[in-house]
Amino acid sequence: MITQISGRLIEKNPTDVVVECNGVGYEVHISLYTYSKISSDENIKLYTHLLIREDSHTLFGFFDKGEREIFRLLISVSGIGASTARTMLSSLEPLQVRDAIASNDVATIQSIKGIGAKTAQRVIIDLKDKIVKIYNIDEILTSVNNTYKGEALSALEVLGFSRKQAEKVVDKIVKTDPNLSVEDIIKNALKNL
Repeated sequence: MITQISGRLIEKNPTDVVVECNGVGYEVHISLYTYSKISSDENIKLYTHLLIREDSHTLFGFFDKGEREIFRLLISVSGIGASTARTMLSSLEPLQVRDAIASNDVATIQSIKGIGAKTAQRVIIDLKDKIVKIYNIDEILTSVNNTYKGEALSALEVLGFSRKQAEKVVDKIVKTDPNLSVEDIIKNALKNL
C-alpha cells in the first residue's frame, strides 16, 4: 500500500495533481479541500490511498491524515464509492463531514451533490458510532451544546423570563435539534414562552 508520496509538483488541477517522484510522474486524484491547501511550491507531500480495481489502480491524495481517514470511512459505506467520497470532501471540509455525521445532521450530508436522503441516512447510521469512538466527539458536542444552552438561558433571563421556566423550554428545544445556534434557540424559546 502506498501511504504517502513526496516529490516535485509538475501539474496542479482542481481534481488531480501530477507528482514526480524519482523520475516517475504519478497522477494523484484530490478533493477541492486538498487543492485549496496545496501551495504552488515545487516540492509537496500528500498522504495517499491506493484503490485497486480490476481495470485500474487509482491513487487518491490528501493534504492531511484526517482527510484520508474520513475518506476511508466514507468508502467503507455501501453505496459510497471513491468518487462520491471525493465529492463529499470537495463540498465540505473533513471536519464538517465528521461533525455532520456525529451530530445526525442529515440535511448537511444531503446538501452534497449526488447524495439523497437514503444515502445520507446510511452514511450516518454506518459511521456515527465509529466517528464518535475514533474522535471522542460526544464530549465535544455536549460541551458546545451546554455552552449554547447556557448563553440562551442568560439571554432569556435578561429579557425577563424566569430561569426555571426558560430552562424547561430550552431543554426541549435542544433535545429536538442539538445543532441549533444560540440565536435559533432563543428565537424558538421566545415562541414557546
